[in-house]
Amino acid sequence: MKGRGLGIMLVLVGLGLGATLLRDQVPTGSAQPAAQAPLNESGARLQNEQNTIDVVGRFEPGLVFISTEDVVAQDPFAMMFGAAPDQVRQGLGSGFFVNKTGDILTNYHVVAGEDGQGAADRITVRVMNQEESVPAEVIGLAPQYDLALIRAPGLAKTLIRPIPLGNSDTLKVGQKAIAMGAPFGLDFSVTEGIVSSTARQIPIGFSATGGEGGITQKAIQTDAAINPGNSGGPLLDSSGRVIGINTQIYSPSGQATGVGQSAGVGFAIPINTARSLLPRLQAAQGQVVGAPDLGVTPGLLVQSQGRVLPVGLSVLSTRGKRELDLPDRGLVVGAVRPGSPAARAALRAGTREEAFRGGVIVLGGDVITAADRQPVDAFEDLQSVLIDKKEGDPVTLTVVRAGQTRTVQLTLDASAFRVQGR
Repeated sequence: MKGRGLGIMLVLVGLGLGATLLRDQVPTGSAQPAAQAPLNESGARLQNEQNTIDVVGRFEPGLVFISTEDVVAQDPFAMMFGAAPDQVRQGLGSGFFVNKTGDILTNYHVVAGEDGQGAADRITVRVMNQEESVPAEVIGLAPQYDLALIRAPGLAKTLIRPIPLGNSDTLKVGQKAIAMGAPFGLDFSVTEGIVSSTARQIPIGFSATGGEGGITQKAIQTDAAINPGNSGGPLLDSSGRVIGINTQIYSPSGQATGVGQSAGVGFAIPINTARSLLPRLQAAQGQVVGAPDLGVTPGLLVQSQGRVLPVGLSVLSTRGKRELDLPDRGLVVGAVRPGSPAARAALRAGTREEAFRGGVIVLGGDVITAADRQPVDAFEDLQSVLIDKKEGDPVTLTVVRAGQTRTVQLTLDASAFRVQGR
């Protein structure tokens, strides 16, 4: 499990749990409590309680318990010292059926491999009231959204129970929220709370450039208890419709121990984000779909922990930027892909490279400083503006070229939504 700034942690860990059951005991020789008339349980139920019972009873069979196994290659020299050549990493998470075909929506990090790239070597699913797990295959992956679509071809059709999707755009703070999943591996568990915020901006998913900070996106905040293992499970409203996909928790204790626990602040990806992405995931044929791509490649690269990462101009010294006639902040355009929205909008790529200690910068091209009036410094800033866009949507860029600021209008066409690897 990796920490995400400010103690926000991914909700995925399989833990072995030990439980001690305590019996009510009456000291020897003490008086027994007086008998009381039994309460009429059905009559004592509150309307809210009955609603929760009805929602859980009807839609919990659509919940899916997900297990993964990933072979982790060891140092080849370790074999010389008698160590095992490989180890198997196991993971647990949740998901839910979204249609009668058997498509299962979950988080990308639930099914991701050990290095966070691609899917785990083995994925199995188990549905409610079934003892056996069945193998599942990847239909589509969306790391930048932390979403994935899987399917279990060997699962009996009678066991596929889709949960209806709601409308996260109409959510109100204070609405009831029911979280389903497998906290700490305790499969098919249910918790209840309220919607605490409908538009909390937090880092979600994985950057296309290899960064670990995620992309700032809108999320639903809830106080329904969410813990490791709840990842990928549905967040439902009082009508039983899915309003979000549980994905992260804020866990101060997790920063110290490495194991996150609910602190009453959990986050879910709005279902409308997943709904708009579903057609692309279903057509991905096991490949990766990403945020809309303008067709620009970052032109400022630095060495960081053995990797080359793109960064924004804010990392450079003020003196250096003045000498190069560059703005204080912005995304340097290193290259422009032919036929892309950026190419059609005549964005200019860099023409020459200049090395400096720890990195390289491509000069002579445009610097993007804002997108739709939102400041841009890193590639993730640009992705956060684009991530909810659809084909045909316009994008307004503020660009600095040769020291002059200009506005560029472009439109996202089909080329901006291509499946990666095709």
